[in-house]
Amino acid sequence: MKKAALAFVSVLLLSAAAPDQPSYSDLPMGKLRPDQVAFRALYQELVETNTTLSSGSCTDAAQKLAAHLKNAGFPAGDVTVFTAPGHPKEGGLVAFLPGAVPALKPILLLAHLDVVEAKRSDWVRDPFKLVEENNYFYARGASDDKAMAAVWVDALMRFRRENYRPRRGIRMALTCGEESIGAFNGAQWLAANHPDWLAAEFALNEAGGGRTDSHGKLLVQTMQVGEKTAQDFRIETFNAGGHSSIPIRDNAIYELSAALLKIQNYEFPLQLNDTTRAYFALSGAAQGGAMGKAMVALSRNPNDKAAEAVVSADRSYHAMLRTTCVATLLTGGHADNALPQHAEATVNCRIFPGETIEVTAAALARAIGDPKVKVTADKPRGPLARPVALDPKVMEPARALVAKYFPGVPLIPAMSAGATDGIFLEAMGVPTYGVPGSWSDPDQNGIHGLNERKSTRALFVGRDFLTDLVKAYAEAG
Repeated sequence: MKKAALAFVSVLLLSAAAPDQPSYSDLPMGKLRPDQVAFRALYQELVETNTTLSSGSCTDAAQKLAAHLKNAGFPAGDVTVFTAPGHPKEGGLVAFLPGAVPALKPILLLAHLDVVEAKRSDWVRDPFKLVEENNYFYARGASDDKAMAAVWVDALMRFRRENYRPRRGIRMALTCGEESIGAFNGAQWLAANHPDWLAAEFALNEAGGGRTDSHGKLLVQTMQVGEKTAQDFRIETFNAGGHSSIPIRDNAIYELSAALLKIQNYEFPLQLNDTTRAYFALSGAAQGGAMGKAMVALSRNPNDKAAEAVVSADRSYHAMLRTTCVATLLTGGHADNALPQHAEATVNCRIFPGETIEVTAAALARAIGDPKVKVTADKPRGPLARPVALDPKVMEPARALVAKYFPGVPLIPAMSAGATDGIFLEAMGVPTYGVPGSWSDPDQNGIHGLNERKSTRALFVGRDFLTDLVKAYAEAG
């Protein structure tokens, strides 16, 4: 009865979505195949399930997706919705499709269900209603990261219905807490409490993908290989204070301001690793022009100051070349008519893989050069980022598929300047890669901002690409 009811609900979802399907002139086939209609309904259901920390529920989304997997034929023992004590709405989902060769380690499909907060009053459209306009889907999570979560669930459902038995098993983990620093993090909890649910040869994650020229032309596909460590530091100054009618030069706000200006003007030293060296060499060759030449030159000689000056003029490239730190929050004083006794700023750093929190704190203290200014590292979000290998068994199948799907478009390894949940997997020995296949525009399609969007073509073509990629990895070895 339960399966029949779930099947009936699935039919209703499909029939509700089908009449409103546009022509999809931006897709090669001109209209959606039946399997794509089903996928669109799954994607819409997930996107329209509110999973913000403030008012949503990842557990609700995980339960809906688990029901779809079971309806597709997954045994109850291979699908688990998990929650941690004290976090009933921040649950997640793990699933497993066994492989034919138990000796081969499985691969892991990772995505997060939670999304960044979104206020209806700020958006042009309802952020929790999937709206399709001008070949884009608009909604919070339309891109980050519910597109990938929907693709992973859809692939496992189809594999099960087709009785597909991969050589290598396929695990999936959909977690909560990736978007909220300091909140409960499902990937971290799984790594600590159920590492067997994450054990894999390697994991596929967000943070890769292609970039367009903002006019629809795909320029490059990237495989994200490695990321930075996100770490906050508190910069504090203290003073005895006093009446504001009798000011003195020794002022906590002024001292903090001077310290922050020194941090603003401090440049961490340039660093390259295998991933970033390859990125600048290959991207530069493809880009050409003065910037392209400088990128290639820098990849060959990191001491080339002229090339570094050209490349660092681009803020994205600058962030890939070094640790970066920036002031993000500021508080100070206690009364309008009193000299400040305390002032404090939060400085958010993105630490280059291989560097430590202690080394970064020491660099900030040296840059400030004032022993009265206190520099304190906040509690780490997770383990330190580790360099990830440019593994041919990961790169080459992806390269072959990029050549098939996007002739003439290069696949380039790239290091993320941000942070993902891959950091928790890498700490337990599971290298994690942000996969190509989908793509976005240079403005990142509004992720974490207003009117987040996903190209319809990027969604459906990316889905086909990622399904083929998962099969390629599952059959290898």
